[in-house]
Amino acid sequence: MSSDTTPGGIPVGVSNRHLHVSKEDLHALFGEGYELTKTKDLGQPGQYACAETVTIVGPKGSFEGVRILGPVRGQTQVEISRTDSFRLGVAPVVRESGSLKGSPGLTIKGPRGTVEIREGCILAKRHVHMTPEDAEKYGCRDGDIVSIAVAEGDRRTVFGDVIVRVSPKYALECHVDTDEANASCLSTGDTVELVNPPAGRGSP
Repeated sequence: MSSDTTPGGIPVGVSNRHLHVSKEDLHALFGEGYELTKTKDLGQPGQYACAETVTIVGPKGSFEGVRILGPVRGQTQVEISRTDSFRLGVAPVVRESGSLKGSPGLTIKGPRGTVEIREGCILAKRHVHMTPEDAEKYGCRDGDIVSIAVAEGDRRTVFGDVIVRVSPKYALECHVDTDEANASCLSTGDTVELVNPPAGRGSP
């Protein structure tokens, strides 16, 4: 580890294409009153993978078996990779989760119905979840923009423009999509290092 990285690796979670659904859209896709079926807890407390999958359709192509992550949200959000966008024929923008205004829409097909979303398809901005205690350790604050280093392996890489999210509801984890993971040979459970904490903050 070089002198400009902070000590202590940050666990990685690689995000495949998935979606979060509103209650209204869930009922349109699966039937009135339908509830999500949790199959596995995810790295962030309260977040989970569901048994339910759908088909997402763009102007040029589609993907079947796209998994829904719970719990339900206020607005449906579809997260894909840049590679996925070529097959779908959409031009998603890089956004933080929940920042959907002006993003492209697409069609979602479920077993009981179809939903057309006018916006909500994004490339998720790479980010690091931290508790307040983690943020203090790494010298970060909520909203900071940092870089992360893949310090080991055959494709050592530094990713910039990584946003830090701090909340007592989070667990320490860095999220990248499949394109970013494949480019650097990262897998879920690997670790990355934080590079150059903002304004020189961080552990000595």
